[in-house]
Amino acid sequence: MYKHILLATDGSELARHASQDAIALAKAIGAKMTAITVIKPWHTVAPAEVMISFPEQEYLKGAQNLADKILQTTAESAKQAGVACQTHHMINEHPWRAIIDTANSENCDLIVMGSHGRTGIVKLILGSETQQVLTHSKIPVLVHR
Repeated sequence: MYKHILLATDGSELARHASQDAIALAKAIGAKMTAITVIKPWHTVAPAEVMISFPEQEYLKGAQNLADKILQTTAESAKQAGVACQTHHMINEHPWRAIIDTANSENCDLIVMGSHGRTGIVKLILGSETQQVLTHSKIPVLVHR
């Protein structure tokens, strides 16, 4: 069956549920795990004449702190369940691509992630990271709802 599961998580409630199920699945089948968080790089936002400025270093520091907390919690949960788990935090303009690339480079044979329910026009224009992974991955994807 599956030997190496990639868990893509953003720390949301849905992602935490996906994490719990991924750990339980890994334990049940004797698989190891890799957990990953991916954020988009810093972009300055300038709506109309007003520019909202937030220093890039602050953004990156906050993102790293959040990723560390998410991944530490996941790794601790996996360890308590007796599941080997390594972690990665990445910055990538296309999180879905980083997820697939990591799954391939780590020789994962299953990707587990939550469904992120964007709605309305945003979903039509941007799509969701989960949808992009489903569309482009050659590795099986288990989507948690």
